[in-house]
Amino acid sequence: MIRLTINGQERAVDVPEDMPLLWVVRDELGMTGTKFGCGVGQCGACTVHVDGAPVRACQTPVGTLAAGSRVTTIEGISGKAAEAVQAAWRKLDVVQCGYCQSGQIMSAIALVAGNRNPSDADIDAAMDGNVCRCATYQRIRAAIKDAAQTMRA
Repeated sequence: MIRLTINGQERAVDVPEDMPLLWVVRDELGMTGTKFGCGVGQCGACTVHVDGAPVRACQTPVGTLAAGSRVTTIEGISGKAAEAVQAAWRKLDVVQCGYCQSGQIMSAIALVAGNRNPSDADIDAAMDGNVCRCATYQRIRAAIKDAAQTMRA
């Protein structure tokens, strides 16, 4: 039995330690907001936070999480950075097909939570590996800047 704290709740799952966190979240716990994309950690659709840092859930065996690690999925985001990013996404109508957006939003929240004035290079570095097939990159960049401005206010 593996014990996890996901979205602030203690959870126990009976899964192999090498099972990717993505499948624990989606299949064992029914939180389907985190998406399966490429399965090799290159598209970012499966991005979640572990202790506030973005990680690729498809490449994170659940048994490698340190005791007491806090996992946050798109269903559990909250706080000023999350609110700023979500508002910017709506304001600038970022989403097209939407499939990658949970991963994009998780990476963006981690960025603006730690950097309230990100440069284009900062955004590029933070969002590297979050792929959008609809190519909404310009709107994502604008939304991150908008969210960062909200964080500074």
